[in-house]
Amino acid sequence: MLRTTHCQFCSIVPPYLLLKLAEESADPEVREQAIATLQFTRQARVQRVAMASNLSVTPAPAAAPAVKKRRIFDCENSNDLLRTHVRKEGDAETADIAVNEAYDYSGITWDFFNMLAGRNSIDGNGLPMTSSVHYSANGKGFDNAFWNGSQMIYGDGGKIFHRLTQSLDVVAHELTHGITQYSAGLPYENQSGALNEHFSDVFGVVVRQWHEKEADPKTAGWLVGEGLMLAGSHYALRSLKAPGTAFPGDIQPDHMSKYKKLANNELEDYGGVHINSGIPNRAFYLAAVALGGPSWETAANIWYKTLTQRLKGTSSFEKCAYETISVARDFFDDATAAKVAKAWLDVGVISGTEGPVASLSMPVV
Repeated sequence: MLRTTHCQFCSIVPPYLLLKLAEESADPEVREQAIATLQFTRQARVQRVAMASNLSVTPAPAAAPAVKKRRIFDCENSNDLLRTHVRKEGDAETADIAVNEAYDYSGITWDFFNMLAGRNSIDGNGLPMTSSVHYSANGKGFDNAFWNGSQMIYGDGGKIFHRLTQSLDVVAHELTHGITQYSAGLPYENQSGALNEHFSDVFGVVVRQWHEKEADPKTAGWLVGEGLMLAGSHYALRSLKAPGTAFPGDIQPDHMSKYKKLANNELEDYGGVHINSGIPNRAFYLAAVALGGPSWETAANIWYKTLTQRLKGTSSFEKCAYETISVARDFFDDATAAKVAKAWLDVGVISGTEGPVASLSMPVV
């Protein structure tokens, strides 16, 4: 078995939101911080691409015992990711809330995937979960959080967001990008990139639902990053239940008829990876509600198996839909597969007359 060391760079805040703030905010400090965050996120991305170009495919290590290994570093308001090592696995809490949140929430994420599938950390082989907090490239704060291909990095916000460590679903979202990197490897562009964001949104929300024991999908919370925006405590970064409603100016579509064809560059979110992800996000929500029971049982199980066993490289929404249907049938039954199929039908990704859907009896609702 081979493991790819190709690095991806995935941030929680979509560039189109920062661009909107940079262009339209009435507060000059907000405009300045949005521009700075875009610039420093771009610099970090370029650095990761340069590093990735020197990496190659290497054999996977032997399976390691399933033991958490967390390491937290304090950047001390700089871009030095390893400036001060402040907490390691088993250490007591510190006086720094961001350190403790990064430690606790990465541990909860580890526990979830270990519970769900016996997964041993991000790579499945005990990779230490490294986080750097209080990151800043200009000494004035950083309004973003990202997985850089090997670890988590968190800014403190300040002008646009609260500190980025405070949201469990944001932490789990970003760490799931690492799981995608070590499994499906979905390229961060166009539909495969939107699926990359989709799986992170799904597991970010499901990890939080699991931790908070929100067992009924009909009443559970389906927002990513709720309360992070300084502009409004009820705003969020994304909504799986109702894409396009998370915050004023949210442009996520909830159906393929509204799919946004965008250029594959930073200004247009690499083909809309944070935008068009609203379509499969809505499909997961519909599937979870139709299947019933806690989302982390049947629905998350199907999506996890699809991500880690059925998808590889560039994948379309349609490919993902058909694979989740097949997983539902292979590991559960035809009734489960039919409910998953209907979710994808309802968001316009597939047709009921093609592929594995044609032989299913659709549930009546």
